[in-house]
Parts: sequence; C-alpha cells; structure tokens
Amino acid sequence: MDHHSHAHHAEASAASSASASSADDWSAMADMLDLDGEVLHAYLAEAMAWVRQAAAGRPVRRILDVGSGTGNGALALAGHFPGAEVIAVDESGDLLARLRAKARDRGLADRVQTVEADLDQAWPAVGPVDLTWTSMALHHLADPDRALREIFAATRPGGLVALAESTAPMRFLPDDIGLGRPGLEARAQAAVAEHHSGTMPYLGADWGPLVARAGFTGVAERAFGIDLGAPLPAAAGRYAQAFLRRVRSHLDGALGADDLATLDVLSGDDGPGSVLRRQDLAIRNTRTIWTATRP
Repeated sequence: MDHHSHAHHAEASAASSASASSADDWSAMADMLDLDGEVLHAYLAEAMAWVRQAAAGRPVRRILDVGSGTGNGALALAGHFPGAEVIAVDESGDLLARLRAKARDRGLADRVQTVEADLDQAWPAVGPVDLTWTSMALHHLADPDRALREIFAATRPGGLVALAESTAPMRFLPDDIGLGRPGLEARAQAAVAEHHSGTMPYLGADWGPLVARAGFTGVAERAFGIDLGAPLPAAAGRYAQAFLRRVRSHLDGALGADDLATLDVLSGDDGPGSVLRRQDLAIRNTRTIWTATRP
C-alpha cells in the first residue's frame, strides 16, 4: 500500500462485496494515493534511488510490490529497473485497476502484472523475486511477522527487501489552529493513533528487528524527512483535504465539537478556511526505509 499513511487498507472499507459506499471509499483512497505520489514525488525519487543503490550489483529480474495501492512504488521501480518484471499485489481490485491504467499510459503494461489478494489469508504464488518493495502496508496486516516470512520465502538468495513506513505523523497545519485552543492537528493525530492502537499495534514500529527475525541479514535503515513549504505543488491542497477527511472520519466522539467543526471547515470545498485556499499549508512527515538481504 503506497499510501498514504498511506493508511490505505484500514482507512477504507474492508468489505470485499462492493456496496456503493465501499466503492466510494476505494475511489477516494485511490485519489489520495495518486496525490501522495504526485505531491511527494521528490521523496519517492530519493527513496527509489536509495533502493537502487542498495540493490547495486545484484541481478534484478523480478520485483514484488506488496500492498501496491495505485502503483506509485511499482511504476517507479519499473523505471529504475528497466529490464525487470513487476508484480503488484493488493487486496483492492479498484486500486489495481487504477495501477493498470497508469501502466498502460506509461507504456509499461507488458512489464507490470497485478495480483488481487488478501494477504491476511493465503499468499499468492509470486516467487521467486529479486527485490520486494512494501510501503505503508505491513502495519495493516494481522500478522506482519508472517508477511515478512512469506516475503523471505519468495526471495531468491541474495535478493533484497525494502520496507517503507511512516515514522512521524503527517502534518499540514500551523500549530496555532484551533478555535480558542491551539494545537488542533496534534490532538487529531493523537486521537487517530488511539483509534488505531488496538487494531494496528505495529503502526510506527521499528521494523528492523522484525525484518531480521524473518531471516534477512544486513539490515540498514534510513529516515527520509519531508518538509515542504511554499511554494507547494499545485495538488497540495487537494492532498491535505483528502488526508484530513480521512482523519475526520475517525474522530466523532473523540474530539470536542469546536475541534470537529474546525476540521469540517478545513476539509470543506468552500470558504477561505478550506485547505484548498489557505496559504499557510506545509507538508511535514518522516518516512523510514529498512533494507535487508536474504542470505
């Protein structure tokens, strides 16, 4: 899941039978993941360059993207490893359809294949692979240790795993926002963290020991700080709006009425207070990547 904080499986409806509301959820999630790739393209390019450097000297013929979302990672990897086949796995057929359309647009349809699978169930037969990329995905699974063992089993000896996770809250707003009580965004993030604490205990974890426990060696870690200010990319306001709407959907009963009303204004389409029109937005986050090798 290249999402966004990105937050994509737990943030969207888990129902596989497509009701109208779940279809809308997946569509909104697909839009947010696409915006993540567009707005944070500099981070993605830097991250991919680091992964390519880590893989230097290894033959990379088959690449696996676990939790691929709409394909930010899968398509970037196809560009960085022009001779490789990429297998993108996700539980959402809607997100994978978006990925396939982008692959066709970029002339990559013959090198990118998609596999729809719920990775909390039986894993698809995707190996052997030389490189696995997984971004913002494993913390959503019921048993991330099992997922890493499956990745290990699918990896050729000498192959590489690269695991990316958000290791700081995503922030967009000035600290003084809050109706008579500054610090709204921090309160909202704390409430979301509490909401997820029971269902996603690995959110924000140190993944190095888990990668090693699965059998990989030579674990390396690098934090990529994201701190974007004016002038922001054109899509930044829509990205902030999509993210804050996701956050807001978890907060009924968790924040006071004033905070919720302010979030509604910020994430709305109209009015000078909407993040679509504010001039004081920033984008701050930290994403950490762990790499390791199968002996």
